[in-house]
Amino acid sequence: MDEGRKKERRSLGSRFLGAVERAGNRLPHPITLFVLLSLAVVVISALCQALGVSAAGELVSGGALAETRVEAVSLLTREGLAWMLTSAVTNFTGYVPLGTVLVAMLGVGIAEESGLISAALRRAVQAAPRRLITPVIVFLGVMSNVATDAGYVVLIPLGALVFRACGRHPLAGLAAAFAGVSGGFSANLIVGALDPMFAGITQAAAQMVDPDYQVSAACNWYFLIASTFLITILGTVITDKVVEPRLGAWEERGEEGLPDALGNRERRALRRAGLTALLFVLTVALLCLPKDSFLRNENGQLVGSPASPLLDGVIVLIALLFFLPGVVYGRAAGTLRGERAVCEALGRTMASMGSYVALAFVAAQFIEYFSYTRLGTILAIRGADFFRSAGVGLIPLMLLFVLFSAFLNLFMGSASAKWNILAPVFVPMFMLLDYTPELAQLAYRIGDSCTNIITPLMSYYAVIVSYARRYDRKAGIGTLTATMLPYSLCFLVFWSLLLVAWLLLGWPIGPGAGIRL
Repeated sequence: MDEGRKKERRSLGSRFLGAVERAGNRLPHPITLFVLLSLAVVVISALCQALGVSAAGELVSGGALAETRVEAVSLLTREGLAWMLTSAVTNFTGYVPLGTVLVAMLGVGIAEESGLISAALRRAVQAAPRRLITPVIVFLGVMSNVATDAGYVVLIPLGALVFRACGRHPLAGLAAAFAGVSGGFSANLIVGALDPMFAGITQAAAQMVDPDYQVSAACNWYFLIASTFLITILGTVITDKVVEPRLGAWEERGEEGLPDALGNRERRALRRAGLTALLFVLTVALLCLPKDSFLRNENGQLVGSPASPLLDGVIVLIALLFFLPGVVYGRAAGTLRGERAVCEALGRTMASMGSYVALAFVAAQFIEYFSYTRLGTILAIRGADFFRSAGVGLIPLMLLFVLFSAFLNLFMGSASAKWNILAPVFVPMFMLLDYTPELAQLAYRIGDSCTNIITPLMSYYAVIVSYARRYDRKAGIGTLTATMLPYSLCFLVFWSLLLVAWLLLGWPIGPGAGIRL
């Protein structure tokens, strides 16, 4: 009887996710969809300006707070039309994921073309217990956030390759890595590049109430350490028990299959590539040691504010970490003979990114249109005003704020932009209620992470769809959303429960950062 009920629940869940996937896949091609969304923003902006839609609030600007009235800006004006025409190219070239992905792929592509990645994965799969593959990928995804966006362009496609090498569905590996990288965006065992940025915004908002209040970059560290293990466990369970069973068995397709064993020449080439990678890492580490190293920021820090050249240049370093061993492997294994072969491999890699480049152009226009019209800012301020007036207790208030942040993230992707808008409202409000600014920041970061993996407005969403299409040509926004929805809901529920438990226990959320002032 119990088994029958379990099958019924699985069937209902499977049907629901199938409906989400079918509905999403009925949407137009992603390029067409972003064109339509851009046109919708143009029309809505004109209507909002004609109706005088606006919102007022304290915003952080240049490190200072100022009362600002934000009014909707129409794109159907002389200035708006001129802006759309003259900014189209800079919108595209300024689209951050574009350069990040293409630069990283120059290195990763050589490693793939030479056969290094396949060889390394086969070797790793043979040596590692397969039962640990899922938690390792999710955990590495969470930890990759210390290097800002590196996980999106490196770990997610590697997660798919690792699963495929194990005979498992590569989309499940992609989903596990995506869940760790993006769903676990606000968890880590160490203080990363984003923590000083959040702390600076929070401190500016807190000083509206207390001019001497200081916020540390490590203010959420204790909670984020616990969150790392929570996300790893949840991501593993959802991947193995929900996502992969729904995807079904993976059937190798043609040349995508991986041989079972490495030949002598491959093993020798792999050792040389591994030695090259080790020497590169040691060289970078040694360059970081001097106090006046060019890899440190102006304060002599590798991690801190402002961001160090080490963190700012991490994508180039990652590209080199794949490129150099890839070339060494290719020469030793005979897959890349001479510099001409390397250059041709680079060309093939860039050619394979053509569909992504086309999609990036229209996605960049939509994101910039939304920013120019100030519609996202108005939505955030008005929602914050409503939330500010709610007279509820600590736990309900924090849970509502988590949900509000998660909902807002569906429409406005930039974590720093949203916190710049919300912090001047919620931080002072929470302080007047005797709650610390660090707690407000923590609740925001939980909500901001959970829905990253289900919103097409997340800047890397188009990239992940492109990765998925390598293994399922019919995959679209609906496929990815349906696959990631269980992660998003589960993370939101259990991460919120962890927050509730933390509040009830009254534990500090970071060094010197409590719950109440």
